[in-house]
Amino acid sequence: MRNKILFLLVMFIAVSCSAEINKQIPIKIENNKTGAPITLGIPFPKGELFSIDHVRLLNSKGKEIVCQTTEVTTWAPADESIKWIWVFFFSDEHTDYTLEYGDDIYPMEPESKIVSVNNMRPQGGITVNTGALQFNINKKGHGFLDEVFIDKNNDKSFSSDELIASAPEDSRGTFLDILDDSGVDLSKATVNEVFREIGSGPLHAVFRVEGTYKYNKDDNNDSPFSMRIHAYAGKKYIKVLHTLTYTGVPDKHKIQKGEHSNIATQSEFIVSEDTADDKGWTQPNDQISGCGLTFKYHLDKEVQFATSTNQDMRLDTEVAYDVYTSPLSNKKTGILQTGPKQNKQNKSSTATQREVGFNTEVFIGKENVVKAQRAKGWVDVSDKTKGISVGIKNMLQEYPKELEIDPKTGTLNAYVWPSSIEAMSFERKNTDLDGGMLDNFAQGITKTTEFIYYFHTSETIETIELTMDYALDPPVAHAAPEWYTSSLVYGKMAPFSTKHSEFENALQYKYDWIAFNQEWESWYSIFDYGDIKTYYFKDDWHMWTNNEPTVDFSLWTNFMRTGNPKYYHMAEAMSKHTMDVDNIHWPKKRTYVGEINDAIDFWNYENEPESTPYLGIGRRHGDEHWSALLSAHVWIQGWIAAYYITGDQRALEVAKMTGDTYLNRIWGDHDLRGRRLYLSILNLVELYDATKLEKYKTEIDERIKLMLELQKAQGGNLLLDRYGYSQTYVAQGLYKYYQLTGREDIKKALIDHARWVKNIPPLNHQMESYLATIYPLLIGYDLSGNPSFLTEAKSRAEILKVSKLPIKIDKNTTQKAYSEALLKISKLPKDEKDRIAIWDLNQGLRVFGWTHANNIPYLLYWLGNLEPEKAK
Repeated sequence: MRNKILFLLVMFIAVSCSAEINKQIPIKIENNKTGAPITLGIPFPKGELFSIDHVRLLNSKGKEIVCQTTEVTTWAPADESIKWIWVFFFSDEHTDYTLEYGDDIYPMEPESKIVSVNNMRPQGGITVNTGALQFNINKKGHGFLDEVFIDKNNDKSFSSDELIASAPEDSRGTFLDILDDSGVDLSKATVNEVFREIGSGPLHAVFRVEGTYKYNKDDNNDSPFSMRIHAYAGKKYIKVLHTLTYTGVPDKHKIQKGEHSNIATQSEFIVSEDTADDKGWTQPNDQISGCGLTFKYHLDKEVQFATSTNQDMRLDTEVAYDVYTSPLSNKKTGILQTGPKQNKQNKSSTATQREVGFNTEVFIGKENVVKAQRAKGWVDVSDKTKGISVGIKNMLQEYPKELEIDPKTGTLNAYVWPSSIEAMSFERKNTDLDGGMLDNFAQGITKTTEFIYYFHTSETIETIELTMDYALDPPVAHAAPEWYTSSLVYGKMAPFSTKHSEFENALQYKYDWIAFNQEWESWYSIFDYGDIKTYYFKDDWHMWTNNEPTVDFSLWTNFMRTGNPKYYHMAEAMSKHTMDVDNIHWPKKRTYVGEINDAIDFWNYENEPESTPYLGIGRRHGDEHWSALLSAHVWIQGWIAAYYITGDQRALEVAKMTGDTYLNRIWGDHDLRGRRLYLSILNLVELYDATKLEKYKTEIDERIKLMLELQKAQGGNLLLDRYGYSQTYVAQGLYKYYQLTGREDIKKALIDHARWVKNIPPLNHQMESYLATIYPLLIGYDLSGNPSFLTEAKSRAEILKVSKLPIKIDKNTTQKAYSEALLKISKLPKDEKDRIAIWDLNQGLRVFGWTHANNIPYLLYWLGNLEPEKAK
C-alpha cells in the first residue's frame, strides 16, 4: 500500500510538472467572421520551441480545434529552436483563442484533408480536391481553371453533371492584352509550371502557377504571370493572387545607348539627361488594354444576378451597403469601379476639400441601373440550385476594376484592368528631372491582385456576403502585443502603453495622420495604393515615398506593438505595393528546376537571354513611381515581416530576387561602400534569417568584414559622415546578426559605434542624422551596461515628446486643421537653412523612419525597465 501511495504521489508530481511546462499564447481576431480561414504568424523566443509537433490551438472555451502549423524559420546558427511559425485554422463565432505548446502536447489530426495531384508532364496539370470542391489546371490548358466541380449531393465524389465552371476557348482563361498604335494584341496564356508553396498542408494548400502571356505581334514582348491559388479543406471557395508583369515599351522617346551615371554598371556608355525636348517621353506606347481572369459558368436557364454598392466611399463608413438583385438577361451585366486619377487627371483635393470622383456603376448592357461611389467588390450569378460568386479585394482602393457576366458567351470575367475603359498607359507626365534623372522604368513593374471565388449550392445573399468578406473585409488575427515584443525577434522594444504617453503620441499621431491623408488625398488606384507621399508644404503633398526607409516595417512594428488592424492593413498594402511597383522584375531569366526529363531543356535554358542587371533594385522617392532608380533604394525588411506575420509567400520571393542581385555586385566597389554597404547588410541579414541559405551568409560575412575594417579607419564610426541618417540600417542589421551568431567582434563594433555617436553626434542631415543615433546608443547600453549611453539617448529623445492633440479627429476634420494641430504640439526644431523641416509632425513617414519609428519603441523598452538586465 505504501508503494502504491508513493507511486501515485510521483505520478501526481510528474503530471503537475508537465502541466506547468505547457505554455499559452493568447490570440485575438479583430473583425472576426465565423468560418474565416486564418493564417497567423507567431514568433518564439530563443530556446522556447523546438518542434511544431508540440503546438495546438484552443478556442475560447478551452476546447482544442484543428489547426495546421508550419515551421517558417529558426534561431540558427545560434540555436536550433524555432523563431517563427504559421498557424492556420478556421475561426468560430468567438474572437479569443489560445495557442498552447509544450513537450507533452500533440495536436489533433484533421478529419478532412485536401487531396491533390501535381503532374507537370507536358500533358499534365494539377487536380485539387478539397472534399467539397474539385478543380484542375492543365499545363496545355487555358491558363486558369480548366474545370471546376462542386459536390452537390454530398457523396464525396464528382460527376460530370456537377461541373459548374470550365475554361473558355483560345487560351484566354487569363489575359493581358496590349494596345499600341497598331491596335489591340490579344494575349494567349500558357501554363509553364505549378509548385506547392511552403505553408501547404492538409487544411490549407497553396499552389503557385507560373505562366506566360504570348502575343501575335513580334514587337510585343512575352509577359510572365503567376497565380497563387489557396485551397481549403472542406470548403467551396478559393483565393487567387494574380501577378501581372508589364513588359511593354512605356513611351516613344528615343532610346539611348548606355546607363545613367547614378546606376551605371560601367563607365564607357553614360546617357545624357538632357533630352527634355524629346516629346516621346510624354507619348504612350504599349498600354494595358485589358487584364483579368475568366471562365465559363454552367448554370441553368433562370439565373439571378446580385451585387452590392455604397453611396459613401470612406473605408470606415457607417452607411450600410445596398444589395442589388436582378434576373440575368441576355445583355452584359456587372459592376464597374472607377476613380478620379484613373487617366492621370490633375489633383482635385485641397487642404479643406476632400477629393471626389469615385464612381461605381451596376450596368445591364449600356444602361446604368445603379450609381454609387463604392462597390463592395463582389458579384454572384445563381440558378435555383447552385451559383458562383467572385470578389476582388480593394476594389475601390485599387481602381479601376470590373466584374462582368456575359450571357452570350456564358463567361464570368474579373478584370484587373477593365477592357471597357481607356487603356492604362505608362508615359511620363512631363520631362522634368526626377531624382536627377530623366527616364522611364515602368517596364518590369508588377501588380498582384487578390480574388475570391465561391462555387456554391443554393445560398442566401447573407452567406454569400459572409464568404466574400473572408477576402474583401478580412479578419486580422494577432498575438498579444507583449508576446511579440518579449520574443525579441526584432530586438528589445516595448508594447504599446499609456505609461509614456508623450512618446507614444509622437508615434501614433503620425501614423494616424498618414492614414487620414491616404483617404483624404485618395492615395489610391491600381499602381498607387499602398504608397504614401512624403513632403507636405504649402498645403500640398509632394513625392511618392516608395518605402524609404522601411516604411512598411515601421507599420508592421506598430501593428505588433498595438494589435490595431488599421496598421496591419496599411503595412500589408505598403509591402505589396513596394515589392510590386517599386522594384524591377523583368527581363528575368527563368530559374532552372529540371522539371523536364530531356537534357536539352537545360541547354535551352542556358541559351535564354540573361536577366537585367537591375533585377531587384528599388525606386528612389520621386514624383512618379517609375521615373528614377538609385543604387541603394530597396528595403526588404518589411517584406520579410509580411512573410512572417501574414504568410505572404510572394514577399520572400521578391526579397530573394533582391538578395541575389547583391551577390552579383553589379556596381563593383561602389556596391561595397557608403549607404549601399549599410543597407545591404540590413537586407541580407533579414534574408539569411528567413532562408538560412549559406550563399547569403557568405555575402554578409564578407560585407561585415569590410565594414569593421572601415570602422577602424574611421575611428570607431561605422558610417561615413555623409550618411549619418543610416544609423538604423547598421545598428539593426548588426544587432540581428549578433543575435544569430554571438560574435564578440560584432558586439565590440556596436559598442564602439555607440561611443562615437555619443561623443560626436552626426548633424550632416540635421535631425535625420542626429535623432537616428538614439537606437545605436540604446544598443550600446544594452551590450555594455554603460549608463552614459542610455542617459544620452534619453536626452536626445526629449524633443520627440508630443502632448495631447488639441482637436478631436472625426469625419468633419479637414487636412488643414489636422496639420495645424500637429504643428502646435511639435517640439521638433526648425530647419537651420530656413527650409521646411521635413522631420516635423505634419510630414510623411520617410524621415520619420530615421527620427521616430526605429527609435521610440526601443527607447520605451528601457524606460519601462528601471533595472534592465544586461545583455548576455
